[in-house]
Amino acid sequence: MIRAVIIDDERLARNELKKLLQEFPEIEIIAEAANANEGIEKIDSLNPDLIFLDIQMPGKTGFDMLAELDKAPDVIFTTAYDDYALKAFEVNALDYLLKPVEPRRLADALHKLHLEENRDREGSSDDEIAVNKSMLHEGDQVFVKDGERCWFVKLADIRLFESVGNYAKIYFSTHKPLILKSLNALEERLDEKVFFRANRKHIVNLRLIEKIEPYFNGGLLLELKGGEKIEVSRRQTVKFKEMMSL
Repeated sequence: MIRAVIIDDERLARNELKKLLQEFPEIEIIAEAANANEGIEKIDSLNPDLIFLDIQMPGKTGFDMLAELDKAPDVIFTTAYDDYALKAFEVNALDYLLKPVEPRRLADALHKLHLEENRDREGSSDDEIAVNKSMLHEGDQVFVKDGERCWFVKLADIRLFESVGNYAKIYFSTHKPLILKSLNALEERLDEKVFFRANRKHIVNLRLIEKIEPYFNGGLLLELKGGEKIEVSRRQTVKFKEMMSL
């Protein structure tokens, strides 16, 4: 059963979507919200698997709402505004439905959701899926907003976090957006078996290291898949060698 929340300021639109979803018994609507703040409350308290999210709402947009979440559930955007389509796809949401929602397009979107769920569950035990929700794991998807641009990113695809004052620069694909989070705050939430604090300024994804070389003062130099070269401090080198059994 997929637990879903509908977030839309139009009551008629919410009712229409609920009616269409009756054809899909695997989707359980556990709550509704009429604006972004209500949406955040419902997501925090109910931890849904999926949200149907209107983009243009009074106050905060759907994008603004997602930027306030630590971890985003799967998202299907629903909106009457065609000019948002490009932006929605830039964030790589699961799908994008124009209002009035067509039953066939809804079926397509939910089919994508099932494919995604199956992919995520392959290789994951039930224990891993039921982990403490406050920790972020490599299969989790996070929402990143830098100015007008937004992305959904799987943590597994992030190769490097770099401290820039009170911000952190996130390296994935060819992008390097900034988020208002300190490296220490991020380190507390990340799985240390995957994300390693190489030095004061960098956390690296151990699975995306291409090359390891000795460096001066007994440290190490890591080359990541994106070509970045990161020095491991002497103190952290001891820990790194223990973890990697070098």
